[in-house]
Amino acid sequence: MHRGGGFGWEECLVSSYPPIGDHGLIGDLQTAALVSADGSIDWWCTPRFDAPSVFASLLDSERGGHCRFAADLSPQAGASGRQLYLSDTAVLVTRYLAPEGVGEVADFMEPLATSAPSGRHRLVRIARVVRGRVPFTFTCQPRFDYGRASHTLTLSDADARAAVFRAPHGDLHLQATAPITFEARDGDVWARCTLEAGEVAAVVLTSVPSGGAAPEPSTRAGIRDELQRCRAFWIDWLRACTYRGRWRDMVNRSAITLKLLTYAPTGAPIAAATMGLPEQIGGERNWDYRFTWIRDASLSVRTLIDIGFTREAHDFRHWLRDRVAAGVSTSGEPLQIMYRVDGDPYLTEETLDHLEGYRRSAPVRAGNAAADQIQLDIYGEATYALAATGDVGAIEGWRAFAGMLDWLADAWDRPDEGIWETRGGRQNFTYSRLMTWVAFDRGLRLAARFSRPADVARWTRARDAVFDQILDRGWNPKREAFIQHFDTDVLDASLLLMPRVGFLSPVDPAWLSTLDAMERELVSDSLVYRYNPEASPDGLRGAEGTFNLCSFLYVAALARAGRLVQARYAFDKMLTYANHVGLFAEEIGPSGEQLGNFPQAFTHLALIDAALALDEELDRAESRPPAAASARA
Repeated sequence: MHRGGGFGWEECLVSSYPPIGDHGLIGDLQTAALVSADGSIDWWCTPRFDAPSVFASLLDSERGGHCRFAADLSPQAGASGRQLYLSDTAVLVTRYLAPEGVGEVADFMEPLATSAPSGRHRLVRIARVVRGRVPFTFTCQPRFDYGRASHTLTLSDADARAAVFRAPHGDLHLQATAPITFEARDGDVWARCTLEAGEVAAVVLTSVPSGGAAPEPSTRAGIRDELQRCRAFWIDWLRACTYRGRWRDMVNRSAITLKLLTYAPTGAPIAAATMGLPEQIGGERNWDYRFTWIRDASLSVRTLIDIGFTREAHDFRHWLRDRVAAGVSTSGEPLQIMYRVDGDPYLTEETLDHLEGYRRSAPVRAGNAAADQIQLDIYGEATYALAATGDVGAIEGWRAFAGMLDWLADAWDRPDEGIWETRGGRQNFTYSRLMTWVAFDRGLRLAARFSRPADVARWTRARDAVFDQILDRGWNPKREAFIQHFDTDVLDASLLLMPRVGFLSPVDPAWLSTLDAMERELVSDSLVYRYNPEASPDGLRGAEGTFNLCSFLYVAALARAGRLVQARYAFDKMLTYANHVGLFAEEIGPSGEQLGNFPQAFTHLALIDAALALDEELDRAESRPPAAASARA
């Protein structure tokens, strides 16, 4: 697939790949797709987030596959495009404006808010013209199994308005239906139609399990009802949101994004919708994020609780309880750092050498070998989320949880790979110790609150020992700051969570000194690096951009420290890095571009937390007398 423009090799390479941030996200709570601003579905895995791709042109513009439905208008003749979400929904609209007419394509997937996994998923694309006369072109080029499987094409006999793509040895078929005639081209389909003002044409892509019944033809009235149900679902879901602060649109969009990244049958959130998108163009830091990290999921659910979404917390608590009770992990620990959305702990990593990678950023990896790592912080994040739900569940779940903390009381004092999943060897990471302190602290609170049996004396000794160790070995007197691990003087932005979890007051002198050190070394124009990989080798080549999670954690830390003018300015600047529909990837590159997997749950949960912290502190400042408020800022 080539998207025009350019004559040199480098120009052709760039034009074949739209910017990572040049996409909107749609999904049905079991699968998700990325739609570019030029109307191309560049990423879709079905029947599950972590299934092999059907469309993956983001990872290989020629071999990955795509589906494009867009107005056939020339930019040279004054045509332009815009993309937006229908307010408070996950319905994405791409508009095309030209002197001869205005057209648009609405993309959506009706949510499957069910406890049953489905093998059948519908992606609907509705074209309509609101003024004048607009031609549209449709192309569908699926490439099953990450582009490794061939397929056959069958067109309906009568009018060629249905196309079925079959992978010979796969378990998935894809059907496209539309009120327009398809033309076969080398096993793919192409179509063209011209619509007048008020006319509508809808294309429906349906993934069907091998041997499953063909979907029923869609009527115009049926598709209209489907769209209305989709809009109603999201508007009704957002009614539970308790946030009424200054950044409601951005918080709502982030909440919808977190929901879109949650697998409804189990309640397990994934880290991001994609795999293989680079943290550095041309680099090797390209990972698969379509799994459920205990850390990311726990913090996501905690954030959703903070703005009123208790059902999501309930579902995740059950999923987490089952993981703790099962005690099955490839690492030999009570929990492993990540699982598949159904709780499967086996995530083998493979390299897809046949894909060139986004703008030749190789290797492309499917699966994630970090699942075998030891990261002791996950016990703290899991307990942190459980404490936020206000319900420890049935006694069997409590016994499994208490057993986990009993185990941790003996196992916490050892090196691990840490929150950033470094591949340069285990260390005694300060953040890992911080979160084991959280595990014991919140565990003790839960036992007291719900009068549950617990080895209180043992947990208390462990909590206090961790606290003392962090102060003795995690504090560097020369740097006057808490540092990344006990054998270094390197700073680490993960410790921005230290006041958030209650380890220190946000205005404690030791914390303010750490915050100042981070500002000098890790902050660049309000954007925050995780750490300095040159000073702390992580076992990987290349560099990376600033980390959006850390940039928003920095805003929240500034706000809670009372530095409100600085915090608000940093937050406002961060919001300018959102893409055109309010989404963020994992990182920001040197020119403000989105880098890494997209959209990233970590980023959006931290955005919500920063907004909550800012609102709380701004409200408090505004309630004080003017002189006091000015002094505080």
